[in-house]
Amino acid sequence: MLTAQNNEAITRTGPGTPMGDYLRRYWIPALTSKEISQPDGPPLRTRLLGEDLIAFRTTAGKVGLIQNACPHRGASLFFGRNEEDGLRCVYHGWKFDVTGRCVDMPSEPAESNFKAKVTARAYPTVDRGGFVWAYMGPPELQPAMPEYGWTLVPEGHVLTSRRIQECNYLQAIEGGIDSAHVPFLHGVLDLERQNAPNLRHLYADKAPRLRVTRTDYGFAYGAERSADDDKYYWRFTPFMFPFFTVIPAFTITPDSPVDRDPREVTYSGHGWVPMDDEHCWMFTYSWNEARPLEDGEGHPAHYVSLDAHSRAYANAENDYGLNRERQRTETFTGIENGSIQDAAVQETMGAIFDRTKEHLGTSDAAIIALRNYYLQAVRDVLEGAEPWLPRDPAAFRVRSVSALLNRSVPFDEGLKYMAIAAH
Repeated sequence: MLTAQNNEAITRTGPGTPMGDYLRRYWIPALTSKEISQPDGPPLRTRLLGEDLIAFRTTAGKVGLIQNACPHRGASLFFGRNEEDGLRCVYHGWKFDVTGRCVDMPSEPAESNFKAKVTARAYPTVDRGGFVWAYMGPPELQPAMPEYGWTLVPEGHVLTSRRIQECNYLQAIEGGIDSAHVPFLHGVLDLERQNAPNLRHLYADKAPRLRVTRTDYGFAYGAERSADDDKYYWRFTPFMFPFFTVIPAFTITPDSPVDRDPREVTYSGHGWVPMDDEHCWMFTYSWNEARPLEDGEGHPAHYVSLDAHSRAYANAENDYGLNRERQRTETFTGIENGSIQDAAVQETMGAIFDRTKEHLGTSDAAIIALRNYYLQAVRDVLEGAEPWLPRDPAAFRVRSVSALLNRSVPFDEGLKYMAIAAH
């Protein structure tokens, strides 16, 4: 459990909060590239870390991310005209470039230099790996762009999507790094499917033993389950700060360390970015280094049906499509899509769960570690110390892997198989 004070400290991310200040030190995804692909196309609303922002792609193809309220008298720049490498407010015609500089002020006399004194809050962006990334922190501390695996492959080799979850980002992340829930929340009842090679160890041992270690990209954790012939089935997973996971995509065995070229494997993962304290963006990415993705390939989250506001049609109002007959005969939950299964339990905990009321078990080790790392960052921010941050962009070139290993192989040795998956 967390104290109420600590729960507050790591769930509140708006402007001026310690956790918000920490997260602003990273490049974070603001939207998908395909949402704003057209130069001089319609501006797009978005909300990040409690701030209402407007995105637009200029004539030259750059993406601007600017405050919603025009600095003149607060009219929404969503209604602006995206033209000639700038966004022009429709109220009085003031025009801003991607840096927030006012480049035209037609409502003022031609001889006036007032426009040189007016700026809108704007954030640097990078369009890479199917996402538009934003840096919202102090300009003098802006880091290099991390080399996440999906940002390094050609266009067509990566699929990205995002949608809103109706809960705080932290409980969504905690679901993403919870290895014990898989055979329950995502469980199937058919014994033949349970015994499939990629699933049978999850069902045979439903009480994994967790190990966690700090890394130069965040932390790695391993979930150990008993397997046949004096072996353990491991799932080694990276958590790349501040938000990102990668899901194991293939299994390594001692007799056949690499049963396929890892570059030919399609990987998927998620990042949960605070929209505000009671909502988050769930970003999903799937990529294949060796080839373009095929239609329908990638994580099921890409194929959740959304409304015009990026919310899933299967939601709390319709019990996430719960089908009790299906729950009785087919799946553990009776909810169809695995990503919606996650949303159902994470959202119905409440917008911000009161963690003073929880009871954590041994399989919650990764969740406990994440909270402690976040809390230390908050303390550092409050004390004016430099918080821990990844320094090497290449450290993020990491992938997850399952491994069937002899029981004599320790956790630290097993982690080396993640390197095989990444090269």
